[in-house]
Amino acid sequence: MSENLNRTLLHQCEIAVRWGDMDAYGHVNNALYMRYLEEARVQFLASIGADMRGNGTDPVIINVGCTFLRPVSYPATVIIKSYVGEIGRSSFMIWYEVSTTDNPDQLCSEGYSKVVWMDHQTGRSVPLPEMIRNAIS
Repeated sequence: MSENLNRTLLHQCEIAVRWGDMDAYGHVNNALYMRYLEEARVQFLASIGADMRGNGTDPVIINVGCTFLRPVSYPATVIIKSYVGEIGRSSFMIWYEVSTTDNPDQLCSEGYSKVVWMDHQTGRSVPLPEMIRNAIS
């Protein structure tokens, strides 16, 4: 996570790896990491009071990525730590660290997403709500 030097841990969750998450190589398929990051992000946003019904001004994701460092296989439970950094007028970055409960000090992957507050009627970004800014600052 070298891109983000100023970050604050604001959320952590655990997600059980399902048998069906694995691919033909016997480890969690790369695409599933996006689902894990999404679940961590949704839990985090809900914990700070974000409305995600899509009928007002809500968070949307405009950029997401993941670097895979070591494979994870069933059975396992992943730990996802969500850090906030680079807070702008209408957006902020979330940085993720993924490890497993059996080896929490060794990262399996690192990820990121850029969250932007958007007015769904106009399709334009809007300033972060004060409640959200206070929760992440």
